[in-house]
Amino acid sequence: MKCIFLRFSFWMTLILVGNAAIAADRYLLNPGDILDVSVWKETTLVKTVIVLPDGMISFPLAGEILAEGKSVTELQLALKKKLTEFLSDPLVTIVVSSVSGNTVHVLGKISNPGSFVMNRRFNVMQALSMAGGLSPYAEENNISVIRGDKVIHVRYADIKGGDVSSNIKLKSGDVIVVP
Repeated sequence: MKCIFLRFSFWMTLILVGNAAIAADRYLLNPGDILDVSVWKETTLVKTVIVLPDGMISFPLAGEILAEGKSVTELQLALKKKLTEFLSDPLVTIVVSSVSGNTVHVLGKISNPGSFVMNRRFNVMQALSMAGGLSPYAEENNISVIRGDKVIHVRYADIKGGDVSSNIKLKSGDVIVVP
């Protein structure tokens, strides 16, 4: 009996840890993302919306709802909750039609500085590659990633040498500075 309980506990732990990892890795909405929103059997409640710079969307009957930082599932639940005042058990569908708000910015001594839409997850080296690579005068061991009020140092030469510990995954809004 104890053996069965231990096996059950082991598998439950694996499932819970796996689900937490999946949830932590979900795409979170950003200002500039474009969403197709519809409510089943409600032809007047079909709309394409953009996540505004303040992180909000507006939708008929529901008004304004915070979308920034939420997963699609979380936003669907929030919209459903608002619509239940007017509809009986609304079935809300949200499809992300464009991840235009999921950007990183690369500036400094690189070939093509600018803002780049991340239509998949990028690390620092991938973003630098999209920006055309470093110029010959770049300080390759003094690169910084600015994430909000945090600065993360990146050592390009170390990454090229095989130490990928500073080749971090980027998040929307990150700014890479190459002095």
